[in-house]
Amino acid sequence: MKDRIIVGVSGASGIVLAMELLRQLKNQDAVETHLVYSKAAELTLKCETGYNLQQLCELADVVYNNENIGASIASGSFKTKGMVILPCSMKSVAGIASGYSDNLLLRAADVVLKERRKLVLGVRESPFSTLHLENMQKLSSMGAVIMPLVLSFYNEPDGLEACSKHLVAKILDQFDIEGESFKRWEGV
Repeated sequence: MKDRIIVGVSGASGIVLAMELLRQLKNQDAVETHLVYSKAAELTLKCETGYNLQQLCELADVVYNNENIGASIASGSFKTKGMVILPCSMKSVAGIASGYSDNLLLRAADVVLKERRKLVLGVRESPFSTLHLENMQKLSSMGAVIMPLVLSFYNEPDGLEACSKHLVAKILDQFDIEGESFKRWEGV
């Protein structure tokens, strides 16, 4: 059986990173992706890219309706390696931190936490408010990996594609998957 990874996409800015993550995971024969996205993600896709919803969905193996609270990824008995929410809005962070699972994206994240599986949140906001920081600290204490979408410059990124690949590779690293074109720091 393939390793299942849930990919959640919220309405925060940076949806191209979700597309890059799904593209790289599609090239991993041992991985099966399960996509759930919010209504706000649909709007962000239209605003930030020239892509449509069908193109996003075609990158995943399985796609779920965010209103389907009874979907397989809403149950702990559905085995996964974990979940990535990319980009992850502060609304999603607040919902997960408070246990407010009113949609499938939040419920799947809740299940991943309760089952002690890996939850990686590619958070997107700047600056962070005290409330944002408190919610992220709470989730971190529960085992979530908080990954602000912050660029590194030691790999001399050249453009959006290189930056996207680097950020996605750091996320894939959390699941022991080697990302494309990932240059690791080797010191000076």
